[in-house]
Amino acid sequence: MDKMFAGIDVSTQGLKFIIINLTHQVIVYNDSINYDKDLPEFQTLNGTTINQSKGVSESNPLMWIDALHIVFERAKRKTKLLPNIRSISVSAQQHGLVSLTKDGKLAKPTSKLWNDFSTQTECELLNAGIGGTDKMIDAIGNSQKTGYTASKIFHMFRSEIDYFNATASFLLVHNYINWYLTGGVKVMEDGDASGTGLWDPVSKTWSKKLVEIISKDLFDKLPAVESSTKSIGKISNELAHKYGFDLKCTIDAGSGDNMYGAIGTGNIEPGIVTISLGTSGTIYTMLEKAFVDPAGEIACFCNSIGSYMPLICVSNMAGVYNNFLEANNLSHTSFEKVLEKTKPGNNGNLILPWFEGERTPDLPNGCPLYFGFNIENLNLETLSRGILEGLILNLHDGFIKLPVTPKTLHLTGGMSTSEIWCQTIANIFNCKTVSVKDEGAALGAAIHAAWVWENESGNKISLKELSDTFVQYDQKLHFTPEKKYVETYQSLIKLYSSLSKRLRGLEADNPYMLRKNLA
Repeated sequence: MDKMFAGIDVSTQGLKFIIINLTHQVIVYNDSINYDKDLPEFQTLNGTTINQSKGVSESNPLMWIDALHIVFERAKRKTKLLPNIRSISVSAQQHGLVSLTKDGKLAKPTSKLWNDFSTQTECELLNAGIGGTDKMIDAIGNSQKTGYTASKIFHMFRSEIDYFNATASFLLVHNYINWYLTGGVKVMEDGDASGTGLWDPVSKTWSKKLVEIISKDLFDKLPAVESSTKSIGKISNELAHKYGFDLKCTIDAGSGDNMYGAIGTGNIEPGIVTISLGTSGTIYTMLEKAFVDPAGEIACFCNSIGSYMPLICVSNMAGVYNNFLEANNLSHTSFEKVLEKTKPGNNGNLILPWFEGERTPDLPNGCPLYFGFNIENLNLETLSRGILEGLILNLHDGFIKLPVTPKTLHLTGGMSTSEIWCQTIANIFNCKTVSVKDEGAALGAAIHAAWVWENESGNKISLKELSDTFVQYDQKLHFTPEKKYVETYQSLIKLYSSLSKRLRGLEADNPYMLRKNLA
């Protein structure tokens, strides 16, 4: 019987389901759900509940469970693959908070997501309570951000105490899906737990002081954190009987989407950097030892393979780009044609794209800045290049602090199929790029499931062997930096950094003089 392994990615806007055949070394099934279109009864826009207050981003966790049932039912109806699946692994959006009662019901009917910016007050209270940013970084290897889970729990304690009191277990999104798949196993793993804002990825322990700032009884509501390289149980009898899964099918620990995005993009060795161009933009790499950023801007995370994954996340990426296209009645193709009328560097006209606040740098109340732009520059062409370069420069401005000189940038996400996006990233980062086929996180989950199952079965297999087998690159989307624009972009990088620092009250070079050289 062929060995099959499944990966599930529960993202902000949809759910993906992939099955790989390890025996024949091929992807045999791929399906996806768009919450807005396929589950309209939950009334979401881009996967989040509509008509929420400014800064609030929440979803009903039952929507993710319904999406799970849809993909299982389709696979059962269309194929005979499900009985052959040996193990399932779940990837999911990081940091989201799911609260369960003792009897397994939702204590709160919605989950605060990673892009909820409504908990800044709680971040400030946690920071003050522990003694400032330096003490926070000492305690958890990270600064405290609204995206992380800690402030979401604290917000519930301060503003929704009935929900807090009704909660028996706080889980992250992928832990909740695992709980459902296993019929009741509640456990975290060190990759996703790194982003809770309560757990230290260096010492691999909960911060007692931070937990008790929120509530003395919070420890009782937090599950154990175990290894990300083991399975946590088997699929529930109910799901096995309903869809035909083998009762021996294991559920592995799972992890956050970034951890599995690394595996699914071949980023499992030092020197490789992944850039994910999704709703948010992320950059991450693999390190053997933990990297703690003294400023707390670069996240110190464990990965899902027993080492570390420093990560930069900017909240402004595909959402801003797609909103710009819609506002100007542009398609991806027409956007690229507009850019053909402009030149790299944009004559020093620059946009700091903090349209929805920002996570790196930590500016939950941030707003965009348009710098330069004389009257004749206020046109679609200049604004379009300003959006393209601004979003990439914002990502690069965080990247330059990473302790890595990349050999290759592996690109994934929607814009990684665009030649102009890929080429501009290569130019600004001054590094060759290659786009990865398929969605990284779901494939990474399936590869991880195979790796864990094989090793637990006594069949030692390297993760690199599996990655080399299943991760595919688009040979048409290989780009190297254009030498004629290297100097231009080095100047633009300096200008962007200067503006970003000046807006945050930091010392920096004079941006007007820097722009003069470009213009």
